[in-house]
Amino acid sequence: MATSTYLANPDLTINSVSLTDQCSSATITFTAEALESTSFGDSARKYTSGLNNNEVTVTLYQSYAATETESTIYALVGTTTTIVIKPSSGAVSATNPSYTLTGAYLETHTPIAATMGELSTISLTFRGGTLAKATS
Repeated sequence: MATSTYLANPDLTINSVSLTDQCSSATITFTAEALESTSFGDSARKYTSGLNNNEVTVTLYQSYAATETESTIYALVGTTTTIVIKPSSGAVSATNPSYTLTGAYLETHTPIAATMGELSTISLTFRGGTLAKATS
């Protein structure tokens, strides 16, 4: 039985710009690649940790206003940046940790993804970089 729950409402900053008001989803994938270390005589496969291969995926409502989605994201394609995500906008704590991905690479951006009668959204995937967790 769950002892703690929270309503998802992430606080998102990309390249020092808060895009919380444009964000509808955010996912952090923290990965340590598995390197096989099985040797002769072992009766089962063994693994050890390799390089981290982190990823952040966000869905944002598209906005062309100054300091909003398009003006923040467009220039980041082909470069690295820093992303900060917290579960909510409150102070950083053990129950509201801050995750900072430094050196995250943005390969692709779709400046226009429009459908008649729907709000325009874009999905971005930032790859690589170093993930740090802060609780205070």
